[in-house]
Amino acid sequence: MKKIKINFILLLLFAVVNFSFAQKQNRELRAVWIASVLNIDWPSRSGLSSDRQKEEFITILDNVEKWNMNAIIIQVKPTADALYKSKLSPWSKYLTGKQGGDPGYDPLEFIIEEAHKRNIEVHAWFNPYRLTLGSANWETLSPDNIAFKHRDWVVKYGNQLLLNPGIPEVTDYVVDGIMEVVKNYNVDGIHLDDYFYPYKIGTLEYPDYKEYAKYGITYASKEDWRRANINNLVKKLHDKIKAENKNLEFGISPFGVWRNKKTDPRGSETRALQNYDDLYADVLYWMEKGWIDYVAPQLYWHRGNSSADYTTLVEWWNEAAKNNNTDLYIGLGVYRVKNWKLENELIEQINMNKEFSSIKGNIFFSYKSLLENPKDIINQLTSGPFSEKVNSKLVK
Repeated sequence: MKKIKINFILLLLFAVVNFSFAQKQNRELRAVWIASVLNIDWPSRSGLSSDRQKEEFITILDNVEKWNMNAIIIQVKPTADALYKSKLSPWSKYLTGKQGGDPGYDPLEFIIEEAHKRNIEVHAWFNPYRLTLGSANWETLSPDNIAFKHRDWVVKYGNQLLLNPGIPEVTDYVVDGIMEVVKNYNVDGIHLDDYFYPYKIGTLEYPDYKEYAKYGITYASKEDWRRANINNLVKKLHDKIKAENKNLEFGISPFGVWRNKKTDPRGSETRALQNYDDLYADVLYWMEKGWIDYVAPQLYWHRGNSSADYTTLVEWWNEAAKNNNTDLYIGLGVYRVKNWKLENELIEQINMNKEFSSIKGNIFFSYKSLLENPKDIINQLTSGPFSEKVNSKLVK
C-alpha cells in the first residue's frame, strides 16, 4: 500500500511539472505600442470629447483581443505631459489640444480597467527627457510645466526643447514622475523607449558644456559621463520600482544596434547608428547588472538589409540575453511592411524568432500601422503564428 501511495505521489508530481512546463512553453508576449505623441495612434486627434476618446480606445482593445494579442504599451508621458493625474506634469495637449487642459476623466485609469477586463496587460510608456517635439516654442507649454519652474534644466537642441540628463535633479524629477504611476495605478509594466540623449543632428554638439564641467570632469571623457548619467537613471528607476512593487516589470526598448563590430568586437556585424556611442545608452550593461526585466530592441529592418540585417541582429540579441535574467522581446516595424518586397516578411520574422531560446515575444510598432493592414498582415497573423490566444505572463 505504501509503495502504491509513493508511486501515486510521484506520478502527481510528474504531472504538475509537465503541466507547468507546457504552460511555460505556451506563453509569449504579443504587444502593440500605442503612441499618443502627435496623436499617432490615440486619440486620433486632440480635442475629442472624453466619450469619443473612450470609444476609440475600446475599439483598440477589441482589435488587440481579436488579433490574439495580449498586451499594450501605451505612451502616457509623451512630452513632459501626462495622460494620467499627476502632481508633477500637466495634462497632455494630445488629449485636449492644449497642454494642461483637463480631459474630464483619467485616461490611464480607464485604459487599465478596460484592458484588464480582457486579460490584456498594460505597460505605461514614458519619454523621460522630451519637452517639445518639432518645435522649440515655449508658448506650447503649460504655465505649470516643469520647464518654467526650472529653466536651467532645459536644453535647446535643434528645433526641440529637452530636459538635460546631465543635471542630477533632472534624474530625480524623471524618476519621481514615473513613480507616481507605479504607486497610483495598477499597471503591469513600466516602459522606456529609445530616446535618452537625443539622436544626433549632423555635427551639432549637444550643449552640456557647463554641466560637464560641474559634474563630469572626473570622467575620462564627456561620452563616459553621459553614459553614466543614463546608467544612473536606469539603476535608480529599477531600485525604486522594485522597492515599491518587486513584481512590476521594468523594460526598455532601445534602438536595435548596441554597437557595430567595427567599433567593438562584442558588437554586431552591422553598419548603423549605435546606442552606446550616439544615444549614450549602454544596454548590455543594464542587462548584465539586472537593472531591467526585459529588453525590446527595435529591429525595424528586413532580412538582407545591407546596414542592419534582421537575421544578424536577432542572432546577436539572442546571444546577448542568454547569460543574464533579462527577457528578450523583439520590436517589429509594421510601418515598414508596405515597402518590403516579400509579402510575408514580417510573418517570417516572427516565425524565425520562435527558433531562438531567449526570445519570449514580439512588440509591434504601431497600432495604427497594424490597423492599416499592409499586405493583409492581420490575416497573415491570425491564420498563422497568432491563430490561437496565449497568456502573456512568462514563468521565470
